[in-house]
Amino acid sequence: MADSHSQSSAHPLRHVAIIMDGNNRWAKQRGLSGVVGHEAGVERIRDILRVAKQRGVEVVTLFAFSSENWKRPELEVRGLMSLFSSYLKKEAKALRDDGVRLKVIGNRSHFSDRLKRLIADAESITASGQFTLALCVDYGGRWDIANATQKIASEVQMGRLRACDIDESTVDKFLQTSGIADPDLCIRTAGEQRISNFLLWQMAYTELYFADCYWPDFDPAALNTAIDEYYSRQRRFGLRDDIGVGGIATDGEVARV
Repeated sequence: MADSHSQSSAHPLRHVAIIMDGNNRWAKQRGLSGVVGHEAGVERIRDILRVAKQRGVEVVTLFAFSSENWKRPELEVRGLMSLFSSYLKKEAKALRDDGVRLKVIGNRSHFSDRLKRLIADAESITASGQFTLALCVDYGGRWDIANATQKIASEVQMGRLRACDIDESTVDKFLQTSGIADPDLCIRTAGEQRISNFLLWQMAYTELYFADCYWPDFDPAALNTAIDEYYSRQRRFGLRDDIGVGGIATDGEVARV
C-alpha cells in the first residue's frame, strides 16, 4: 500500500534511482574478497524493492555496472558478470511472481551471447509486471546521449525526421530509458557526492540524497529515511517559492512546485 504522505504530496515519489556504491569497501572492512561484497549487495535488492513498493514507488533503477567498470581488474569484472548471470537465472521467476518487470539498460555489445539470452529471457518472463526494476549494466550517461544522437541523425538522414522538429521529447524517445519517467530521487551510498555519469539527461531536476553507509548496509530503515527526506523538500523545477502552478503568486504561502 502506498504511503499516505506520498499520496498527499504534489510531487509523489514514483521513480527512485540508486548508485549502489561501497561493496568493495564493505568487504575489505571485513577482510573479505570484493566479490563477497558484491554478493551482499545483490541480496540487499530484495529488501529495497519491497520497501519501495510499500511507499508507492513504481520504478527503481539501479546502477549496477558502469561503462568505466570494464577497467577494473579482470578477476573482479568476471566475478561481476557471473553474479549478474546468476541473478538473472535465480530471480527472474521471483520477480515475475512479485509483479516486477525487469528492464536491462545499457550497451549489450560487450556481453557474451549466453548473457544476452539470459537478459532477453528474464525480460520476457517478467514482461507483465506493473512495478519496474531497471538495471543499468555497461551503462554511461554520456554514452546514452551519444547513442540517442546517432539514432536521431540516422532518422534525419533517412528522411523520417526533420531537423527542425527535434526537441527534448525527441531525445527522450531515443534514450535507453524511453517509456520510463525521469527519476524523482537519486540515492548514492558510501558517502560519495557525485553522480558518476549516471542518467545525465534524465536527472536534470532529480533530488539527490547521499547516504554515508555502504550499499550492503543500506537497509529498509535507510531507504525510508531517504524517502522521508524527499518529502521534506520543495521541488520547484525552476519556479520561485512564491509562484504557484500556472505562474500565479501565492501571497506569501509557500507553494510546493
